[in-house]
Amino acid sequence: MTTQTAVPTTTKHLSRWVDKMADLAQPDRVYWVNGTQAEYDRICGEMVDSGIFLRLNPELWPGCFYARSDPRDVARVEERTFICSFSKDAAGPTNNWEDPFVMRRKLKSLFRGSMRGRTMYVLPFSMGPVGSPMSKIGVQLTDSPYVVVNTRIMARIGDAVLREIEKNDVRVVPCMHSVGAPLEPGQQDVPWPCNDTKYIVHFPETREIWSYGSGYGGNALLGKKCFALRIASNIARDEGWMAEHMLIVGVESPTGEKTYVAAAFPSACGKTNFAMLIPPAGFDGWKVWTVGDDIAWMKPDAHGQLRAINPEAGFFGVAPGTSAKTNPNAMATLARNTIFTNVALTPEGGVWWEGMTDEPPAECLDWRGQLWTPEIAKLTGATAAHPNGRFTAPASQCPTIDPQWENPEGVPISAFIFGGRRSQTVPLVFQSFNWTSGVYLGATMGSETTAAAAGDVGKIRRDPMAMLPFCGYHMGDYFRHWIRMQRSLDIIPRIFQVNWFRKNSKGKFMWPGFGENMRVLKWVVDRVHGRALARETPIGWTPYYEDINWQGLTFSKERFEELQVVDKSAWREEVIDHEKLFIALHDRLPSEMIFERELLICRL
Repeated sequence: MTTQTAVPTTTKHLSRWVDKMADLAQPDRVYWVNGTQAEYDRICGEMVDSGIFLRLNPELWPGCFYARSDPRDVARVEERTFICSFSKDAAGPTNNWEDPFVMRRKLKSLFRGSMRGRTMYVLPFSMGPVGSPMSKIGVQLTDSPYVVVNTRIMARIGDAVLREIEKNDVRVVPCMHSVGAPLEPGQQDVPWPCNDTKYIVHFPETREIWSYGSGYGGNALLGKKCFALRIASNIARDEGWMAEHMLIVGVESPTGEKTYVAAAFPSACGKTNFAMLIPPAGFDGWKVWTVGDDIAWMKPDAHGQLRAINPEAGFFGVAPGTSAKTNPNAMATLARNTIFTNVALTPEGGVWWEGMTDEPPAECLDWRGQLWTPEIAKLTGATAAHPNGRFTAPASQCPTIDPQWENPEGVPISAFIFGGRRSQTVPLVFQSFNWTSGVYLGATMGSETTAAAAGDVGKIRRDPMAMLPFCGYHMGDYFRHWIRMQRSLDIIPRIFQVNWFRKNSKGKFMWPGFGENMRVLKWVVDRVHGRALARETPIGWTPYYEDINWQGLTFSKERFEELQVVDKSAWREEVIDHEKLFIALHDRLPSEMIFERELLICRL
C-alpha cells in the first residue's frame, strides 16, 4: 500500500494527477519535495548511506558529491527519444515519431508497478525565476533521488513553485519519470538502477513528458532538454516567442555600455568557454558577463525588443577538457556545492578528468570504479573519466554571473551568433545582410564531426541553429517561425556567423581562439551600435583588418585576409550541400529559404 506525506497543495487537478500516477506506478511512498536546504542535505545523506553518492573531501571540495552511473546509462539516447504529435507530419523527418495512442499504451504497460519498493518524489519546478512572466512550470514525478538533488541545482523547486501554481492556476507541464527498476520485498537495491529498455517521450499537443529506464541527466532531468527545448519550442511557436539552444552573454565596455548577445554552437565548438569568456590582453576595462551557457527563452516586450532569460539555475557541464587554462570561470564555479558524475576519484577524496591538469594523478579510481594509472591508460587506452562525465553546479557560483541573470523581464538581445566547426570555406566572422538571410545562415549551419562523435571524422553534419536533436516539431515549420518572429520586433537583432576552427594549407588552426574570441565579439558589438565598417562579400558583411582590436596580439593583415577569404568555388559546393537538407524538408520549407538560396547563388 502506498503511503503519502501530507499533500501541501490545494490544487485539486495536481493532487488528482499525482494519485492517478501513484496508482499506476505503485510506489511504497509518495513524498512532496519542499526545496529546502535541509531537505537537500538529508536526501544527499541518505544517498551516501545507500552507496549512490560518495561525499568528497570537504577540505578540497566543500559540499560536493560523487556518483558513478551504470555503464549502460551514460548519455542521452536520441534513438529512444520520441516526438509523439497527433500527426507524423507535425514531428517532421528529423524526429522519431510514433502514434501517440500506441505510445501511451506502451508507456502505461511499462510504468505499471515500475516504482514498487521505491519512493515517488513529487517535484514541482520552475523553468526561469519563480513568478517571471517568461517562466513556465512543470511537476516531475520520479523514483530517483539523484534526479531530485540535481534538479534542485538546475531549476527552482519546491513550495515556492506550488504557491505560484495555486496563485495563478497556471498550466503545468506534467513530467513522469521512472528508472524502471522496481524492488521486490527484501530485494537489495543497486547504486544506479536503470533499465535496458528506454523511452524519452514528448506529447507536444498535451505538453506531457514521459521518461522510462534511464537515470542519466539528459534523459531524467526532464526540465532540461525535454521541457526547456522540445516541449518549450512547441509552446513558443504557439505563443509567439523562442526557445533556443543558445548561450547568453553580456558584453560591457569600459564606459559601462552593456550589449547582450545570444549564440548557438553545436557540440565541440567552444560553447561553454564562450559563455564564460575572459577578455585577453588589450581589453582593459572590458567585461563579459554570463547569463546562461545552454538555453535561452526569448520573448518580444511591449516595445518590440527581444528579451531573454536563462530558464535554468545551474550548469550541467561536460567535465573532460575543462581546466583552469581553458575555462577558469567554470573551474571556480564547480569548486563547491557540485555533483560530479562519471569522472575519476582520487585517493585523497577529490575528482579528476582528462584535461583538468597537465599531469595526471599517479593513480585513481576511474568512472567504472576500477584502478586507473597513466601506465594503464597507455597500455589500454582507457580514460579515467567518461568522455561525457558531468558536473552539476549552481549558476550563482559563477564568478562572471550577470547581475541581471534573474531579471524576471529578461535581458535585451542585440545580436545572434551562429557557429560550427569548419576547417575550410567559412570565414572567421561575417554578418548576414538582413534577418531572413541570417535565418538562412542558421538554418544551413554545419559542423564537422570529431573523433568523439559518431560517423566519419571531418564529415559535415547540418545542425540548424544547433537545434537538430531538440526541436520538438517539423524543422521546416521551425524556420518559418524564425522568419515570422521579425514581424513582432521593432528592434531587430543583427545576425552573425563565426568559425573559430578554420585551418591553413598545413592543417594548422589559423585563429588562436579561447579568450582571443573577444576580438570578434567586440566587432559584433561595434556593428550592433554602428561603430564599425564592413566589406560586402557574396555571403555577407566581413570586417576590415583595421576594425578589429589587435592590441596585445601579433596577427598580420595577410594572415587575417587569408582567414577571411571567401572562396566562390568552395561556396558553390556549400550551396549544393544545403540542398540536401532542404530536400528532406521540402514539403514544409518556407519559400524565403528557397529565395535566399537563389540570391546566394546569384551573388556567387
